[in-house]
Amino acid sequence: MKKRKRFVENALLLSGVNIAMRGVAVSFNAYINRKTGAEAMGLFTLVMSVYGFAVTVALSCVNLAAVRLTSERCAALEDAGADRKSWKAAMRSVVKAVCGYSLLFGLSTGILLFLTAEPAAEYLLGDLRTVHSLRVLAVSLPAISLSSALSGYFTGLRKITKNAAAAVSEQMIKIVVTSTALALILPGNVESACLAVVGGSAIAEAWSLVLNGILYLTDSHRPSGLSCGKTSTRITTTFRDAAAISLPSAVGAYARQGLTTLEHLAIPNGLRKSGLTQENALSVYGLLQGIAFPLVMFPYAVIGSFTSLLIPEMAERKERGSREGISDLTRQVYRASALFSVGACGIFVNFAGELGTMVYDSTEAAVYTLLLGLLVPFMYLDTAVDSLLKGMGEQVYTMKVNIADAASGLVLVCLLTPKLGIYGYLLTIWLCELGNLRASIRRLGQLTGEGISSALRYHAAPLILCGILTAVRWMFMRCMPPMAALLIFAAMYVLCVYIFCIGKDSAKTSSVRNSKTHAADFL
Repeated sequence: MKKRKRFVENALLLSGVNIAMRGVAVSFNAYINRKTGAEAMGLFTLVMSVYGFAVTVALSCVNLAAVRLTSERCAALEDAGADRKSWKAAMRSVVKAVCGYSLLFGLSTGILLFLTAEPAAEYLLGDLRTVHSLRVLAVSLPAISLSSALSGYFTGLRKITKNAAAAVSEQMIKIVVTSTALALILPGNVESACLAVVGGSAIAEAWSLVLNGILYLTDSHRPSGLSCGKTSTRITTTFRDAAAISLPSAVGAYARQGLTTLEHLAIPNGLRKSGLTQENALSVYGLLQGIAFPLVMFPYAVIGSFTSLLIPEMAERKERGSREGISDLTRQVYRASALFSVGACGIFVNFAGELGTMVYDSTEAAVYTLLLGLLVPFMYLDTAVDSLLKGMGEQVYTMKVNIADAASGLVLVCLLTPKLGIYGYLLTIWLCELGNLRASIRRLGQLTGEGISSALRYHAAPLILCGILTAVRWMFMRCMPPMAALLIFAAMYVLCVYIFCIGKDSAKTSSVRNSKTHAADFL
């Protein structure tokens, strides 16, 4: 019960921080979009596609190794009743291993990107205005890699407040530096605007590493609220241990991100083949990536907080051989994902245009937001399922699925975008997401006995409720102010979910518990 309470508290804390940070990020993106224009946002998105691959190589899934090694070592130390000295030595060996691993990949990737920035800008991006931005981002790669390792360590210890502090301060630094730089740039200077945005990110990443280092040095090296035992226990973690967990996932991440990068580079080219000019292609691409996607992924701040904590929870249950605990956690994840994601989907379907106007003062991306919003339940569930699989050591399987997903995406973009324009890319997202989810949830069902039928069962009631509320919205709330209608819709959904789903299940659980108590009294 204590661990469940701690899990919920950590998830709620992380959700609150993530919501606040995501809200700030969306507002900041809106500011950047207004300040620099859609073309600059498109150019920035292209830079980030190459940078995204570099970050993937620099990280090489070190966060996964840090989370799993820390949580597994904690479980072993707790079971052994280890003393304070043993905890400190074991946790330091984990950090030494993951930081050594992250530094190797972070430094080598940063040097490689810095040296190849010009050919990458000329031959991959087709725009030499991105050279300086790529070089600035290259310098930040070692800091990003080391910060990810330390963040994974704190997640494994369930010390979410430390990660939250680092995330908040990083975002604040990024906003201050970027805003100051943009204020000094003349309007219409697309190259300098892009450089200002990436420069702010690089400085913020450096600060995040400094703060994470300070937090680590002042850490107690054991989960909060857990007292030390008296037994001396020696548990050592090596570079090989970190590599054994990270590298299988990293290889898949390289392949997937490489294919995804090629896919993103192919999109503007496909848009040009569909009849758009270079400027219009970048503008349309910027609208989708700079407006629609941030809006749709905004609620993910909540469910993403829970999924990030699922890996250590699942790893610990697997380490202890608790099959019933694994199945129970899987069911809870299905249920939480269904209740939350279906509600988010309903908001996007009903208020796509209004959200664009309220946040970005633009309705140009309303159709994109609507089409992506319908995909939200599948996207959010897929992320949760992947976290559960990684917690059970199934990173090789997820690697194969993700590679197949990215390869299919690249092929479909090349085939569909020249014919259907941006809607060809949206269709690609739909097809790949559904295929990825089907493969992942099928594997999870084989391991836990809770497959696609269980997931569908938990999604049925929220979908019916959302459908009814959508009808109510269009019959009775069409003339209301957008914000008032949105808040009423959200409140009605939460109330209905509580009455018909959560309250009903709570009553059923209480009834079962009472019947067991009466049976025990009778015996």
